[in-house]
Amino acid sequence: MTELKELFVSFVDAGNGLLWGSVLIYLLIGAGLYFTIRTGFLQFRSFGHMFSLIKVSREGADGGISSFQAFSTSLAARVGTGNMAGVAVAIYLGGPGAVFWMWVTALVGMSTSFVESTLAQAYKVNHKDNTFRGGPAYYIEKGLGQRWLGIAFAICLIVAFGLAFNGVQSNSIAAAMNTAFGTDNTWVGIILAIGVAPIIFGGMRSVARVAELVVPFMAIGYLIVAVYVIAINIGVLPEIFATIVKSALGFEQAAGGAIGAAMMQGIKRGLFSNEAGMGSAPNAAATATTRPNHPAAQGYVQMLGVFIDTIVICTATASIILLSGMLDTESGLTGIALTQAALVTEVGPWGAGFVAIAILLFAFTSLIANYSYGESNIEYIFKSKLAINIYRVAVLAMVVIGAVVDLPTVWAFADLSMGMMAMINLVAILGLSGVAFALLKDYEAQRKAGKTPTFDRKKFPKLDKEIDKDVWQ
Repeated sequence: MTELKELFVSFVDAGNGLLWGSVLIYLLIGAGLYFTIRTGFLQFRSFGHMFSLIKVSREGADGGISSFQAFSTSLAARVGTGNMAGVAVAIYLGGPGAVFWMWVTALVGMSTSFVESTLAQAYKVNHKDNTFRGGPAYYIEKGLGQRWLGIAFAICLIVAFGLAFNGVQSNSIAAAMNTAFGTDNTWVGIILAIGVAPIIFGGMRSVARVAELVVPFMAIGYLIVAVYVIAINIGVLPEIFATIVKSALGFEQAAGGAIGAAMMQGIKRGLFSNEAGMGSAPNAAATATTRPNHPAAQGYVQMLGVFIDTIVICTATASIILLSGMLDTESGLTGIALTQAALVTEVGPWGAGFVAIAILLFAFTSLIANYSYGESNIEYIFKSKLAINIYRVAVLAMVVIGAVVDLPTVWAFADLSMGMMAMINLVAILGLSGVAFALLKDYEAQRKAGKTPTFDRKKFPKLDKEIDKDVWQ
C-alpha cells in the first residue's frame, strides 16, 4: 500500500512538473499572444468599452442572472488567496521582477478570456428557469462534436475547483484566523460550512446574488487600505517601480531576483490568479443574460475581470509588501505571513486582523464561486438533481476537512487536474477561435455602424447548426 501511494505521488509530481514547469506556461502565453494579435490588440483598443458595458451590466436579466452577477461570480473565483498569499510567494521566490511578469501575463491573458467567454455565451444552453448553463464542456461537445472530451474536462474541473480547491480556501481561512485571533480550526471549518450551505443549496442564482453584493465591497475595502499604504510612501513609489522593471529584465541581479526566476514565478502565479485560459471563468460567463444581446458582450466584460484581479488587486498586495521593506529572502517569511507582517509594519497591529478578514472574504467568495463551476459541470454529465445534491454535501465536507487537515497530496492532485482541464480548454478554444473572431468582427461592425450590437444567428450558418435555438431566437 505504501509503495502504491509513493507511485501515485511520483506520478502526480511528474505530471505537475511537466504541465506547470513547461508545457502549460508556454501554451497559455502563446495562445494569449496569438489571440491578442488576431483580435488586433483588443484589450488595449477597447479598454474603455469594457467599462461602458459594466455600466449597463445589471440590466435586462428579467429574473435570470445578469451580466454583472456573472462577472462578480467569476471575479469571486479569481480573487482568492492567490491575490494575497500567492503574490507574496512569487515575490519571495522570484524577486520584485515577478510582479512585472504577472502584469504581462494578465495583459496577454485578457484576450484569451475574451475568446473563451465569448464561446461560452455562444454555445450556452437554456436551463428552462430563465437562466443558462455553459462553459468549456458545452462548447467542446457542441462546437467540436466531442462529448467524451467535454466529460473529461468536466471531471477535471469538479475534482480541482469543486472539491479540492474549496478545501484549500477553507484551509487558508482557518490558518489566517488562527494566526490573527487564535481561533480553533475545527470550529472555523464547521462555521464556514454552515455559512456556505444555504448559499450553495440555493443554486446558481443564490451564488450570483451573494457574489454581486460581497465582491465589490471586499475588493474596494482592500484597495482603500493599499492606496493608503501607497500614499504614505508616495516618495519611494518611483523607486519601487524601477526596481520591479530592473529585476524583471535582469538589470538588477539581487538574490532570488534573477530574470529566469522572476519570469517563471510571475507567469505561474499570474496564471493561477487570473485563470485566463483555464476554462473556469467561462462557466460563469455562460450564465449571463447580456446587454447588448450578443455573445461578444460578455467577452468584453470578462476581460475586465482579469485586469482587476491581477493588474489591480495583485499589484495592491505587491505594493504593500515592497513598500514595507519586509521582503527578505533569508528570513523564510513568505505567503500570507509576509503579507500580514508587511501590513502591520505600515498600519500597525490591526493590519494582521485586517488581512485575516480580507482572506476570509476573498476565500469565502472563491469557495461559493468554485462550487457554482462544479454544479454546472455535474449537471452537464449527469443531468440529475440527486447528483447535484450529493455534490453539495461533498463540497461542505471538503470545507470542514480542508480547515483541519493539511493534505498536500490532494492539493497536488488538484493542481494536476487543473493543468489537464487547462490543456483541454486551450486545445478547444484554439480550435474554435475562428467562431470567436467572427463574432467579434460582427459586434464591432455593428458598433461602427452606430447600432446596438445584436446577435443574428442567420449570419453564421455553421454556428446556427450547433447552438441552442431556445437561447438565440
